[in-house]
Amino acid sequence: MKRFPSIRKNGEFRKVYARGKSYANRLLVMYILPNELGETRIGISVSKKIGNSVTRHHLVRLVREAFRLNRDRIQEGIDIIIVARAAARDSDYHQIESAFMHLCGLHRIAVNQKPGDQG
Repeated sequence: MKRFPSIRKNGEFRKVYARGKSYANRLLVMYILPNELGETRIGISVSKKIGNSVTRHHLVRLVREAFRLNRDRIQEGIDIIIVARAAARDSDYHQIESAFMHLCGLHRIAVNQKPGDQG
């Protein structure tokens, strides 16, 4: 099984926070920064203010799945960090996916969008 392309090291997160560009909506905040790796990586941050570990991990899985299923519609060679907001706690997959793709459109990293998508 192929490794999921994620940002794991604190230094990598800090680099994207410091040098990246960010947009936000009601559910998520997205930071992006081009990388030299040729692949798109994602890092997901969910604060303890959002809820207990079960709630936080559930949100991480929803965001990761939204990224995985829409990966072919996202530009290659960038690092993406997603920060979940408190309003995301009660959201379902479709709301998270919609918020994720909305932010991809704002950053202009979404390619091959389906008709009717925002951005």
